[in-house]
Amino acid sequence: MDGTKRSDIKRGLRVSVVLKKGQQTGKLTEGIVKDILTNSAVHPHGIKVRLESGEVGRVKKIPA
Repeated sequence: MDGTKRSDIKRGLRVSVVLKKGQQTGKLTEGIVKDILTNSAVHPHGIKVRLESGEVGRVKKIPA
C-alpha cells in the first residue's frame, strides 16, 4: 500500500513517511501513527500524519 488512501491508515499503524524537511531528498522515516491530519479520503502525495515521536509527514509506504 502506498499511503494515498485515508482508509488504509489507522492509529497505531507502523508507516514510512517523508517529513516536510526531507521532501527534497525523499528520505523515509519510520514510525507509529498517532494522529491522521489529512481530512480528505485520498491525497495524491500521501496522507499527512503525526507520528508518536511528534514528527509530521506524508505516508509513502505501509510495510506489510
